Amino acid sequence: MEAVFRELALRAGDVIMEIYEADDFDVKTKSDDSPVTAADEAADALISAGLRAAFPDVLLVTEEQSASHTQTADTFIIVDPLDGTKEFINRRGDFTVNIAFVENGVPTRGVVYAPARERLFYTNASGESVEEAGPFAKDKVGPQAKIAVSSPDNAALLVVASKSHRDQATDDYINKYSVSDMKSAGSSLKFCLIATGEADIYPRLGRTMEWDTAAGHAVLNGAGGAVIRFDDHTPLKYGKSEYANPFFIAHAPGVDLKRG
Repeated sequence: MEAVFRELALRAGDVIMEIYEADDFDVKTKSDDSPVTAADEAADALISAGLRAAFPDVLLVTEEQSASHTQTADTFIIVDPLDGTKEFINRRGDFTVNIAFVENGVPTRGVVYAPARERLFYTNASGESVEEAGPFAKDKVGPQAKIAVSSPDNAALLVVASKSHRDQATDDYINKYSVSDMKSAGSSLKFCLIATGEADIYPRLGRTMEWDTAAGHAVLNGAGGAVIRFDDHTPLKYGKSEYANPFFIAHAPGVDLKRG
């Protein structure tokens, strides 16, 4: 499964970068007022076709196909073909391709590819998370390094927060911690920064959907981290109504978590 996810993510990344590097591209607005580009749509078509061919009996849920949002199953594949569309539009580079496999509410396999950053993260056949070194070839896997979360220093935590969705509530919560460094990042890269030990905690007090988080969540799980609900600190589960997430906290074990 990881080989198919990896190849499709890389192919989608090529399509996305071709549009990203063009002189101009159209931006449309969806019914929920969020932006969508030709890159979102082209990547979605490519990934969906590949996944349906490889896994015809598994439910496929994708951000760009609203008809898939009403279907439910315990086991499914969930895709955000271009997470961080605002980063893409503003040419800031922090956008990712996300493909995840969910079993019984838990994302167990995932790939996060940031083509403009040339970073590729995924879970391997053992469920461990790795970062592959580029340049990337679709037909040949490059050197892989197993990644693992940090051992946090609660007197000097490394925090990562959203670049496009930062608000006062998030800042108020972060201020409950002793912070030595604060990073801003777009898209699902925030999960991956915790997975590699580049950050310790990522609180999200805002609306997200499961396709935004599942692949990054899988990568973080495979690196020894966790994602919990903000309200009661129970594990974040998948397959919820309309695939909508509550507020959550992604973190490395050892962080002295605060209540909101």
